[in-house]
Amino acid sequence: MSAELPAQRDQRDIRMSDAERETVLARLNSAVSEGRITMAEFEDRVDGVLRSRTFREVEPFVADLPSVAAATPPADVLELRSHAGQVRRSGRWAVPRKLVVKGMAAMVKLDFREAVLSHRVVEVELATQAGSTVIILPRGGTADIDGLGTTAGMARCQVPAVPEPGSTGPHVVVTGSAAAGTIVVRYAYQLGRWSW
Repeated sequence: MSAELPAQRDQRDIRMSDAERETVLARLNSAVSEGRITMAEFEDRVDGVLRSRTFREVEPFVADLPSVAAATPPADVLELRSHAGQVRRSGRWAVPRKLVVKGMAAMVKLDFREAVLSHRVVEVELATQAGSTVIILPRGGTADIDGLGTTAGMARCQVPAVPEPGSTGPHVVVTGSAAAGTIVVRYAYQLGRWSW
């Protein structure tokens, strides 16, 4: 009798693996990118999924979304544009595998400290002129800017370029080109309880 129990157990009561949980997070990432759910709903559902242990517990957070088979693949590339304006992403925001940032005289700030990443390695492709770009990583994050070309500008990476063995922090690969501007990749500055 006991030998038959595993086969009879409801599959929804099985604990989720990290990879299966990441698949659900990617599904939510796709839903917010497509406008199916708001950013506030996305944040609430991500928190719920991260607290869930089994498939049954995670069901309420995706019940009103297309099934995995019917769903559009998660957004792989997101393009951000600005002309003499600002591009800012901070707090809890969904990060695709690749960000393309195009700006003319723009101020760009990408803060990854509380971001929800579906991929550990994120590519940021820049095409900027006469502006500034600041990328802020959480402690333990790393960045490679060797693929970035600059003309009459400056690029500075203040974080390690290579992850430590076993590191789970995000790794950002910065590519593309920047002319007459500045690019800085850093950790947050801290002054008392303030950070920026």
